[in-house]
Amino acid sequence: MPLYETVIIARQDVSTQQVETLTEQMSAFVTDGGGTIAKVEHWGLRNLAYKIKKNRKGHYVLLSIDSPAAAVKEMERNLLLHEDILRHMTLRVEELDENDSVMLQNRNARTSNRRDRDEDEKVAAPDVKAPVAAEAAAEEVPVAAEAVAEEAPAAEGEV
Repeated sequence: MPLYETVIIARQDVSTQQVETLTEQMSAFVTDGGGTIAKVEHWGLRNLAYKIKKNRKGHYVLLSIDSPAAAVKEMERNLLLHEDILRHMTLRVEELDENDSVMLQNRNARTSNRRDRDEDEKVAAPDVKAPVAAEAAAEEVPVAAEAVAEEAPAAEGEV
């Protein structure tokens, strides 16, 4: 059977639960037509490049499909009729990728970098702040001593 990848963009107003229900409905059209869904990826709420039907954001979902063309055509027909779908695109591919898509890999890399950076800052923060505070305290003592020394001769001369 031919292999397809479909990306669906749903309105930002719908909840994540509704997007999952919508995905299950579209998957049902494919399975009823004799196909299978190899992979479903929820990319989450993302910014659109331009406004589509007065929406600036949308819920993105990727479906990897192994199905006859008639089942995919029926799914696309229902996507066009559904009011919560802003856009969809179906591409025929040579093989389905079992790994995470680039979108999920980028998101996972960003979140792991953030966690690593946050952990590094927590570990490095006490080491960095302690010497700076000690240097500042050491610098303040001579300045205060000089100020007292300058005031003392002036006070003796006035008396």
